This record gives sequence, C-alpha cells and structure tokens, in this order.
Amino acid sequence: MNKKELVDEVSKYTGMTKKDVAEIIDALTRTIEKTVGNGEAVSLTGFGTFLSYERAERMGRNPRTGKTMKIKAKKVPKFRAGKGLKVNL
Repeated sequence: MNKKELVDEVSKYTGMTKKDVAEIIDALTRTIEKTVGNGEAVSLTGFGTFLSYERAERMGRNPRTGKTMKIKAKKVPKFRAGKGLKVNL
C-alpha cells in the first residue's frame, strides 16, 4: 500500500476529505521524524514504537575492489512492532 492508497482508505473509514487525511498523515510523519531524529521514542500503544538506534562502527568490504574499509557509527531509525500489531499479522 502506498501513501495515496492509505489516504483513500483512511478517508473512507473516517468520512474525512482526502485532503484533510493527507495533511494529517504528513503532519504525523514529520512529527515522528523530528522526534526520533532528536533521539526520543514515539510509542503508539497497540501499534508499535519508533526509536533511534546507534549503529556501532564496523569493518566492511568495498564490493567493487574487495578492499576492507571502516564504516562509521551512525544513528538509524528503528521500528518495534507492538503486541496488537503482532497479533493481527
């Protein structure tokens, strides 16, 4: 399901206009991005938790040359499914 299909489904379910639903979804994703980017977690009970994860520095291999190289540590987003989502899958 892509964003347009999600907007259509939520619009049908709630009776709201597609424009209003799209604005809400955009606001939700921007808020989650901003919060997780600041290192805080966003928890939606029954659905899951969005959080920031620190990936450690590690050694990797350049696929073109086969040469070993160091990959720097960085923060990456992570999603942990909640109990309600796991049960419904």
